[in-house]
Amino acid sequence: MTSQLSTRSGIMLNVRPASEADEAALTAFFDQVSDEDRRFRFFAAAEHVSHEQLDPLIHADHFQSESFLAFDAANDALVGSALLACDKAMDTAEIAVSIRSDYKGKGVGWALLDFLGQQAAARGVRRVIAIEARDNHAAIELEREKGFTPEPFEGDPTLVILSKTFR
Repeated sequence: MTSQLSTRSGIMLNVRPASEADEAALTAFFDQVSDEDRRFRFFAAAEHVSHEQLDPLIHADHFQSESFLAFDAANDALVGSALLACDKAMDTAEIAVSIRSDYKGKGVGWALLDFLGQQAAARGVRRVIAIEARDNHAAIELEREKGFTPEPFEGDPTLVILSKTFR
């Protein structure tokens, strides 16, 4: 199932679920994400992502959890990774988005956040959350612009939860 999205800058994206066959492409993709963005996504400062970090992205159950890959339709380059992980009750879903460094600021993150919200709503999820490092100002600002509300992260003052309720 491939979906087509258009970014605010006019880039056409082909978005599809990730599979086990995408591990090498995801490894190369995360090498093209800034060190800081890789740290924000995995909450670890590593030069490369490990197989263990990629495993949930390539082995989703395709309902409670789904990992999406966004490709620039003009050149088929992998430019974004988006994760939706729902709780067992299918009430709340955590989302995470990473954008290739040279595609930041072009609306890819906006388009993927909207797409994840649509996917969550289609599954009946009431609330989506993003857990962000407090110093990830760009993601926090983007999510706030998209209607997310900041909340404290219990037990860790270095993190913040941004949430959006659908119903």
